[in-house]
Amino acid sequence: MPNGHGADGNARADEVGPVGGNAVAGGDGATGHDASRVDRVMDGLRAFGANYTEFTRRFAAWLGLHSTDAAALVEILYAEDQGTPLSPARLSERVSLSSGATAILLKRLEQAGHIVRTRESTDRRVVTLRSSPDIRPRAMAFFGPYSERMAAAMAAYSPQEIERFERFLGGLRSTMDSLLADEYRDGGPAPAPRDDPRTP
Repeated sequence: MPNGHGADGNARADEVGPVGGNAVAGGDGATGHDASRVDRVMDGLRAFGANYTEFTRRFAAWLGLHSTDAAALVEILYAEDQGTPLSPARLSERVSLSSGATAILLKRLEQAGHIVRTRESTDRRVVTLRSSPDIRPRAMAFFGPYSERMAAAMAAYSPQEIERFERFLGGLRSTMDSLLADEYRDGGPAPAPRDDPRTP
């Protein structure tokens, strides 16, 4: 099941900021062709992210769901495919919702018959989220063409090229995670200090 995460999947391509490549490069002196290439890469990542968001929006409309509910459902399906099913707490992190909002979302998905909650851990307090038997064939039908076309596109590249791209995406993900945990932890960077007009 496709997911907005890179071959990392983690920083999503649609999380790339609106600034140009020169700013992202951190002013390290890249100019000319190097800066233009960075700009093109960042533009490509943003465009891919926007297209993936549109796929999720259409999946939501196809199922008659709110886009946030559909995004959560995709996360649950993807995690199952990876053999690492999500808990409600982990899902809330993946979709950036509070625990209370996630609980309400899960109730809607459960009532619609799209997910089930199970207790598979030796710790019976741990809840595992699973897709229902009915929703998986529908999700596979919707995302089948997407998966086939993406696999065909990537088949044009050698394993070595794909490995380098994985490392590249992994580096971007680590950078985004670090930014969100540090500079943007409180919503944005601290404002630059302003000169005190009373200072002579």
